[in-house]
Amino acid sequence: MAYKHGVYVREQETSLAAPVTGSAGLNVIIGTAPINTTEKPSEAVNTPVIAYTYKEAVEKMGYSDDFASYTICEAISAAFSVVGVAPIVMINVLDPGKHSVEIETKSVNVVDGMAKITEKGVLLDQLVIKANASPIAKDTDYTTTWDSDGTLNIIINKEGAASEASTLELQGKKIDPTKVKATDIVGGIELSTGKETGLEVIRQIYPKFGVVPGIITAPRFSKDPSVSAALQAKTNNINGVFKCTTFIDIDCSETGAKKYDGVKVQKEKQGLTSPNAYAVWLYGKVGENVYSGSTLAAIETAYIDAINDDTPNVSPSNKKLPITASCLEDGTEVLLDQEQANAVNAFGVATLLNMEGFRLWGNNTVVYPTNTDPKDRWLSVRRFFNWTGNNFIRTYFKEVDNPSNPRLIEKIVDSENIKGNGYVARGICARYEIIFDASENPLTELLNGALVFHQYLTPYGPAESITNVLEFDPNSLNSLYA
Repeated sequence: MAYKHGVYVREQETSLAAPVTGSAGLNVIIGTAPINTTEKPSEAVNTPVIAYTYKEAVEKMGYSDDFASYTICEAISAAFSVVGVAPIVMINVLDPGKHSVEIETKSVNVVDGMAKITEKGVLLDQLVIKANASPIAKDTDYTTTWDSDGTLNIIINKEGAASEASTLELQGKKIDPTKVKATDIVGGIELSTGKETGLEVIRQIYPKFGVVPGIITAPRFSKDPSVSAALQAKTNNINGVFKCTTFIDIDCSETGAKKYDGVKVQKEKQGLTSPNAYAVWLYGKVGENVYSGSTLAAIETAYIDAINDDTPNVSPSNKKLPITASCLEDGTEVLLDQEQANAVNAFGVATLLNMEGFRLWGNNTVVYPTNTDPKDRWLSVRRFFNWTGNNFIRTYFKEVDNPSNPRLIEKIVDSENIKGNGYVARGICARYEIIFDASENPLTELLNGALVFHQYLTPYGPAESITNVLEFDPNSLNSLYA
């Protein structure tokens, strides 16, 4: 350490504001991450990872602004840098054992005791470095640091074997995100080992963390019909009992809908039919960074939940998004007016609208216009139903196998109705009531230990259209000229 005598100043990277936290809209993101920059890359493959801060997310998943290659990073950025909400659960499917390529042997110059590898995605455990044709050892002869752009610095130890070297020879492997395909996102279960991959890993979230998925996304990959289908299927019967929603990108690349009037056809190509699916057409920009519409919508929805007492009754539609432009996947800017955005909504798809600031625009799940049942059509109502059902399961699971006596029935009815009275008083629901109806509980079922409760839910839907009738009243002039 240099001898210090005097007054010194040093700067520290700007800290991010603490995010608001909530669980109703818990985002689960399946995609790719630059895990080669983490301490233990193999531990971040096809396993759920939870993060409550930006620092924690980056330490566990790595980070790159190349969102097209590393889709989990756009969710990290959107959650912690753009919107400010936590936690998020990330499932990385990029496996260095499958999705990697050889680095061609090359020489790099050593300048002031440091050499830079311009290759991105280098796997440290596969890297072989030679000085004067002899291998040198990590930590003994050199150390490494990562730059923010994903490139690697090799710092030569002054007392190591390469202290006098002017060049280094390198060979090894690097991760290749282009090798990750839709089948990796969909995943499956290996018959020989039982190992779960891709979307199948969602099953592990509740047993591991004690939280229930609220919104599942697969940014950019969800435009693939096979991924769209798998995401929709995964919203039902999570762990055999839970439900959630999925936010899906309508393809707006060269192969998709580049104009608003092509959205309907693209939606049909992707096979979007589930009441638990909410589709978004267009991406959003923050400066030069491009974020998928599904990521922006999902993170914004989690934030809206969190600031409303962690209750998913408020629609994310018409809420401002901190973006600077709406665009196609390639970054080409698209500016819709309200009439065009409404046409997209009529197809059962949301979009981004600039109306005194950019906003998410659309309340319908993808079942609209085929299905107009309020509990299936309105995103906020559908999510409230899912959330209420999940909470009922988690709250009363401890009562299973207790004596099925009147006291148990009264406990459940009273508890739910006290809670429901609060929702009604707060303007969340018009009705939230549970009953135990004898006609739904015949003696034969009671003898089998089966109790059936009936709950009535009427969460308020969004005020999607507000009309003011303007009329000229000539009679008011009579008083002026009478």
